[in-house]
Amino acid sequence: MAGGGGGGTLWIKVLIGGAVLVAVAMGLEHQHTGPTWLLAALLATGGLGVVFGSCEAMILCVQGVAQRAGWNPFVAGTMGGLASNIPEMVMLGFVLAKAPRVGFIVVALTLHVGALAFGVYSGLLPRDASGHAKLPEPLVKLSTDLYACAGGVFLTMGALMTSLQAFSSDAAITHSFSATDLYVIAGFLLLVEIVAVLRLVKRFSGTTDGATTPPASNDEAVDPPASVSKIVLYGVVGLVTSVIGGHAVGDFAEILVHYLRGAGYSEMIGALLLSIFACAGAYVMIATAHVKGMYDIALANVSGAVTQVPFVVLPITLILLGAFNQSGITPPLPNGGALSIDLETTSVLLLGFPPMLILWKAVQDDGAVNWLETVSMVSIFGLSHYFLASQG
Repeated sequence: MAGGGGGGTLWIKVLIGGAVLVAVAMGLEHQHTGPTWLLAALLATGGLGVVFGSCEAMILCVQGVAQRAGWNPFVAGTMGGLASNIPEMVMLGFVLAKAPRVGFIVVALTLHVGALAFGVYSGLLPRDASGHAKLPEPLVKLSTDLYACAGGVFLTMGALMTSLQAFSSDAAITHSFSATDLYVIAGFLLLVEIVAVLRLVKRFSGTTDGATTPPASNDEAVDPPASVSKIVLYGVVGLVTSVIGGHAVGDFAEILVHYLRGAGYSEMIGALLLSIFACAGAYVMIATAHVKGMYDIALANVSGAVTQVPFVVLPITLILLGAFNQSGITPPLPNGGALSIDLETTSVLLLGFPPMLILWKAVQDDGAVNWLETVSMVSIFGLSHYFLASQG
């Protein structure tokens, strides 16, 4: 779940427009007037607009820091993607408080959505005469390690959950992860991200080797670094508006889940739709960076949408699930656990291994993607979505 690279004042207009829609929705909800579909549409559109604007504000904050620190576009884009997770995590926090199991599934599904986006975007990159699209050095030498690690994490957790269900001596037992289990898993995942960020900044922040975005020429005007006051302002705006947008999307998620259950659809369908909504703003920003020819920033965010799910979004989600469970915000499971182990929660993790495997192989072997690798990624990632939606 990452973003970056928007420019101009469009994000301000989207932010203000989204806030107006959220205010109208809150008014209708408070007065208990208007049809449910209208309330849901206002909450979804307005909430996502506010989240989009808050993400852009956080990204501009981090880009200002990047300018002052002298980071290259890929590192700056990665840091912007990390910042954009703050508004999205606030949004997910409201979803988790209302529907914890659905919230977990949504987070896991964003990995699948992000992987599919990587495969699709790789087909849009400029290629050489042999049909290869060169990738930035940090992505090849660092992100591939994260793909491999993420694949191992998802396979290990999915295999454990499958084993608990398959070899249980009592079929009536409902298996689950306790709050302590979730804290331990989250701690190890966050450790990987901390080390990865430190290595990224230390090793790659000042180099342009392997960059896919042409460096600025001496004749091109270079924007002066943002002032400290402006950087702080962007950060405050991003944090405050993320709470507003997160609350609105959380209310929309609750309405959507209730509707789909009443219509006979599975939770997986609703979770898949929510995961797409959650990523929509980030992918608009990626498209903006691509149109401007800022391929390093676009790639940093496309890759970050994959690597930041298992090592940033997922561990924070697990911590929130454990904390909500222990504090009574969400009711405990019959056996006292915080996260149930069932078909849906197991499949979204276990089916996360193939995308990580093909991503690792496609990028790591030669530092570029060819057309066969692009088609293979889209096919495998598309099948994962199909299986989860049809069988979940």
